[in-house]
Amino acid sequence: MNESAIATEEKTTEKAEAFTSRSVKANGRESEAKVDVEPAGPPRSVIREYFESAVVTVIMALFGMTFIVQAVKVPTGSMQNTIVVGDHLLVNKFIFAPGPRFPVLPQREINRGDIIVFKYPGNPFAPDRDRQEDNIPYKVNYVKRVIGLPGDTVEVKGLRVLVNGQPLPEHVIVARNVNEKAPLEIIEDTPRQGNELYDVYYFPETVGAARQGQDVTASRDFNFAVNGKAAKVPANSYFVMGDDRDNSLDSRAWGFVPRELVIGRAMFVYWSYDETKPFDSPFAFFTNTRWGRTGTMVK
Repeated sequence: MNESAIATEEKTTEKAEAFTSRSVKANGRESEAKVDVEPAGPPRSVIREYFESAVVTVIMALFGMTFIVQAVKVPTGSMQNTIVVGDHLLVNKFIFAPGPRFPVLPQREINRGDIIVFKYPGNPFAPDRDRQEDNIPYKVNYVKRVIGLPGDTVEVKGLRVLVNGQPLPEHVIVARNVNEKAPLEIIEDTPRQGNELYDVYYFPETVGAARQGQDVTASRDFNFAVNGKAAKVPANSYFVMGDDRDNSLDSRAWGFVPRELVIGRAMFVYWSYDETKPFDSPFAFFTNTRWGRTGTMVK
């Protein structure tokens, strides 16, 4: 009885061993199971993690600056007081991006009244000026307001800007220049009418002459759309002007802006520094910053 019981236990054990997951060669002998294990590699240090994060951040920043936004500084007063000297702007490059338009994306064509940033196309009437470091064609960024679209006829008569024979509804403000880098001093600001979407600024002398019916002589630097000669805007080009009308070299002087030179639309001021104040202390950065202009939308 005892032997029979022991024999049964041995057979049971053998059957259980037959179902193990041992690897068997063709000759019936056992072989070791080989499992591919990915090498763990060296541990990631803190420096390595910071470096990888920095690389990703730089790549995303470069992508954004190339296709989405760009930061520019305003060095001149041709757009005072809409944009003042020392303003640092963010430019929306995506909104005017060339190519097909998709309804779900915030893209559109350039409209009259848009404030655009573009590469200065150069002035064939003033080659000496274009050799100055801060005025190099196709390199320096300009900021102006779009007045004429492709196919429009533009003419400037005194305080009036005529597009296709019709005056633009601009809100005229009388102001004077107190400093080349300071905002204009407002002398007279009449209530804005409902159809006047933006402000333009003229010196008192210009406004006074226009109100007396005198023929306001255009600057000798102007060659387009002045002195009774209307300008026809070519295809894929734009006629632009600064809001500080008596202190702006724009399409009246050097002509039209080709579409391929347009960078984007000015969005808002992310920082503004008052360049009329001296930088004479470690705290000048904070005291000279125009905190009230931070976040100001450009329109």
